[in-house]
Amino acid sequence: MAGNSGIGLIGDVGATNARFALAGVDGSMTTPRLYALNDFSSLADTIDAYLAEQTTPVRPLDGVLAVASPVMGDRVALTNHAWTFSTDELRRHLRFDRLRIINDFAANAFAIPHLSADDRVQVGSGEPAADAPIGLIGPGTGLGVGALVRAPGGAMTISGEGGHVTMAPATARESAVLELMRKRYDHVSAERLLSGPGLVNLYGALCELAEKPAAPFRPSQITSPSVWNEDPRTREATEMFCAMLGTIAGNLALTLGARGGVYVAGGIVPRLGQFFAESKFRERFEAKGRLRTYLAPIPTFVIVRPLPGLLGAAALLRQP
Repeated sequence: MAGNSGIGLIGDVGATNARFALAGVDGSMTTPRLYALNDFSSLADTIDAYLAEQTTPVRPLDGVLAVASPVMGDRVALTNHAWTFSTDELRRHLRFDRLRIINDFAANAFAIPHLSADDRVQVGSGEPAADAPIGLIGPGTGLGVGALVRAPGGAMTISGEGGHVTMAPATARESAVLELMRKRYDHVSAERLLSGPGLVNLYGALCELAEKPAAPFRPSQITSPSVWNEDPRTREATEMFCAMLGTIAGNLALTLGARGGVYVAGGIVPRLGQFFAESKFRERFEAKGRLRTYLAPIPTFVIVRPLPGLLGAAALLRQP
């Protein structure tokens, strides 16, 4: 329950922005507000600013915060930002009865059972197997990976760092790109290519292979059809991104036995729309040789609901 006030604080803290809302035990949620991390000195200061803006006379006494970081104890350090904090110190600062910190992709996984038909778009065929594990992958500032597993006491999430698995090529063109990446990084993870910065890496490598100068495009420009005509390597980078994501998503399905489906979250893929649906993502998802027949029935979905992590945090808030 959300403390004895009946409402609780929920938050989704990424590498660039934090979003907060108030949630009730009845499933209601206020409109989320966004705060740039670099505008504040700490997470506590950011939450203080949010709570100071609230007009509700009831102060939350419970909170669930999803953070873009491994959560392995009291001390939490954001993966792609300098902030660190103690969960217990933050709870006492906020005067909460309870504060739970979870990985952001654990929050996304908790959201999956609560998604409506309009919150997701299926890519390819397949039907989820009842009570089977569900995989989750999401390119954004980084590459998040998680899972939802049915258990006797209810669903539970698996939080890992699957975005940092070693990226393997599936074509000669990808091999050439990865060879360039290996000259820059001691470890070429999936995240080095399947993220916002990864799109820039892909585009830069393709320019290098073509012996052409790379323009200072942002990730959103690389995936923009208006830029594809200006520089065709941006479109190739987007196509390669989708195909490589299919490879990693298929790996995740095999590793987890995710016959309940694999969901794609994050800020990049939903913006690609029909282009992603028609890309090589699904083909590469199934392209596992003898295991193609295992993967073909597994459905893949894109989560198009904004801020699914807050939905998952709200669901966890309602749990005892």
